[in-house]
Amino acid sequence: MSTTSRPTQASGSSRSGRGGRHGRSPESSGGLIGRTMPHNVEAEQGLLAACILDSGEVLPLCLERNIRPEAFYVATHQIIYESIISLYEKKTVVDEILLAEDLSNRNELDTVGGMSGINQIMDRIETTAHASYFLDIVRTKYLLRRLIRSSTHTVERCFEEQENLAEFLQDVETEIFEIGMDKSEDASREISQTIDAAVAMVHSFLEGKGSMRGVSTGLKDLDGLTLGLQKNNMIVLAARPSMGKTSLAMNIAESVALPKEGEGSPTIIFSLEMGHQDLGMRLLCARARVSMSRLQDGFCSAEEKQLLASSAIELKKAPIVIDDSSNITIMELRAKARRIASRIQNKHGRPVGLIVVDYLQLLAGTNPSVGREQQISEISRGIKGLAKELEVPVLVLSQLNRDMEKEKRKPRLSDLRESGSIEQDADVVLLLSKPKDSDDEFQTIQNVADLIVAKQRNGPVGELTLTFRKEYTRFENYSPQTDHESGY
Repeated sequence: MSTTSRPTQASGSSRSGRGGRHGRSPESSGGLIGRTMPHNVEAEQGLLAACILDSGEVLPLCLERNIRPEAFYVATHQIIYESIISLYEKKTVVDEILLAEDLSNRNELDTVGGMSGINQIMDRIETTAHASYFLDIVRTKYLLRRLIRSSTHTVERCFEEQENLAEFLQDVETEIFEIGMDKSEDASREISQTIDAAVAMVHSFLEGKGSMRGVSTGLKDLDGLTLGLQKNNMIVLAARPSMGKTSLAMNIAESVALPKEGEGSPTIIFSLEMGHQDLGMRLLCARARVSMSRLQDGFCSAEEKQLLASSAIELKKAPIVIDDSSNITIMELRAKARRIASRIQNKHGRPVGLIVVDYLQLLAGTNPSVGREQQISEISRGIKGLAKELEVPVLVLSQLNRDMEKEKRKPRLSDLRESGSIEQDADVVLLLSKPKDSDDEFQTIQNVADLIVAKQRNGPVGELTLTFRKEYTRFENYSPQTDHESGY
């Protein structure tokens, strides 16, 4: 069914693209690679005919699958498809007569071969039964052409002098990622499939009787409320600066990678604020339960040295990957996460169990010219998209504004800095704060922390207490007796 005829324009060229809409680009003529670009004229004609026969049903499907005019290889097909979209957007029923009139108004009817050209396309099919089949072919050929063009351009740039190799590689990866993003699949499901999946979940809940469904945080009270960190979830951990949100995130990451029982799950940590050495030191001291401040002062007993040595051996074997890149965009972070996740799968033979991002406000949007609110919205959606794409819980740290301090109260959802989109996209929101001494509203209780589950899309909310080991920045299950004995 494929054809080798050469159209007047390369696929994928936009109005301002290479060669122009009516021009002939190097790709279409095979000038760069000596071969005809992938295309299927019959499928393009079949899809256009289906759009004309039943625009109300077929065209929305095309738009949902991101079929743009440049997805058609033949230039005249691009013109016709654009006219069909224009009529559809005007809420006009599409037929051959109205299509010809619209093209005539655009002075493009003769370009597409007049009314006979439209009739030739309409003669291609009698019904729209195979519209989805034609659509898949057109989209696949279009993505292949984009990939060829991108790869060819990359090869050309490789022969040129690249001053910044890292930036060049990132550009290439971003371009490939954008092509991959266009390969959207139909995510609609019949209700019968949805109910079957729900019934399967009901059975698993009843059989599990409240047992852990996600990855354990190592904190029994938190696990009791959430049943662990769930796949596809965006979990926000928010606090004011220096409240210990990084420490709590690292404690959770350690518990996921090195649980007390069973095999650990690989964990990826994106640290945009701290360097990997500082993060490693924090993990090491927390794991060994050795005072970081004493160690920095050069005081360390023989027993503590042994604890550090054994903890170092354990952590070196842990399936943890740390990326301490700074000044990265959400697009770059998602690309990095996919690449690292693939590497982990190949190395450990199991998928990533948790991704930690420290912290959200340090990420940049892809377009620095737009307002920060729009950037935060893009970042928040990107993190949620990452969780769903890799089917993994993503624990992202966030800042709280100063309102809680000014009003001397516990934090709440509205205290999330630039909170609108974050609060909306998050599946779980955890707010960390230090309680005040009942005898003195200004005195913070040093060895206790409050963790508020302020939002949980599929579960209860509530408040729990954690023990905070300040000397080695570690959060543990609450134990009043131990806290009293710790004496700080």
